[in-house]
Amino acid sequence: MHNCQRYGKFKVRFISSKPGCDTHDSPACRWEYVKLFERPDQLLPNTWVVVRIDGRGFTKFANKYSWEKPNDRRALDLMNAAAKAVVTEMPDLVIAYGISDEYSFVFHKTCKLFERRESKLVTTIVSTFTSYYIYLWSQYFPDRPLSPPLPSFDGRAVCYPSVSNMRDYMSWRQADCHINNLYNTTFWCLILRGGMNSQEAERALAGTVSGDKNELLFTKFGINYNNEPEIYKKGSVIFRDYELAEPGSHNAAAEADSTAEPVQLSKSQSEREKKKRTKAKVVIEHLDIIKDDFWDRRPWILSNKPGKARAQTTRETSPCLASE
Repeated sequence: MHNCQRYGKFKVRFISSKPGCDTHDSPACRWEYVKLFERPDQLLPNTWVVVRIDGRGFTKFANKYSWEKPNDRRALDLMNAAAKAVVTEMPDLVIAYGISDEYSFVFHKTCKLFERRESKLVTTIVSTFTSYYIYLWSQYFPDRPLSPPLPSFDGRAVCYPSVSNMRDYMSWRQADCHINNLYNTTFWCLILRGGMNSQEAERALAGTVSGDKNELLFTKFGINYNNEPEIYKKGSVIFRDYELAEPGSHNAAAEADSTAEPVQLSKSQSEREKKKRTKAKVVIEHLDIIKDDFWDRRPWILSNKPGKARAQTTRETSPCLASE
């Protein structure tokens, strides 16, 4: 049974789902025209999708729970644990990178999850991350229970057309990590150990470059910045871990960009590869992702093809998750 009605300039055709159903009087069909107001938000095909989340009001949040300055290791470990849970639950993600209260999650250019709808991808990442952040809080701050207002995160998606563009984004975030951490380390040393207030510390650092800050840390506070923990200087990178490729054996960026159109896999092939990715170990590392070596020795990140499983070795585990 069919029924047509006009709503403004829209002429809507109702199709009955049951024989003998009067669609005009059926609430399930009667108001279905409202779907016409939905905005299509499919992201550009064949592009790398980066969903970046940021903590909302985390300066005030950090003060509320008395986080250590300039870095609170427990807070960073909690961010990493929540991000690792997101990557583990979403095999379509190929890599994630985090610093401070932000995390960037990368979908491969061939990703078809949610038909590449921006709203679905962003809200799924944000909600999953926030859920785990709150769920895991007590493991990292057992002495500081959460109270309203609870932590929350916003998110956005950006499409990058080439591997080079996506890598430049990741390099930008890691460079920002180094710049901010060097400044914050020096700034808080001047306050906590140098007896300055925040205005005096800002004036002392105005116009300084990296070399000046390194010298100040070493001569005044005996701190060699190079010996600071890698997590503070380089941030955290999360990916599925396979056997490393031999140095010089791959040019991952060129291989990933070599075809203009992604190879179409059958449904069964896609499911097999998804299962392989699901079984792979997700790791948290603090490595240089600006240089080519990171990407060339881990070609599976850019190819989205599962690598060879690592041989069982005794390997130091990350403190970010008790089960890791």
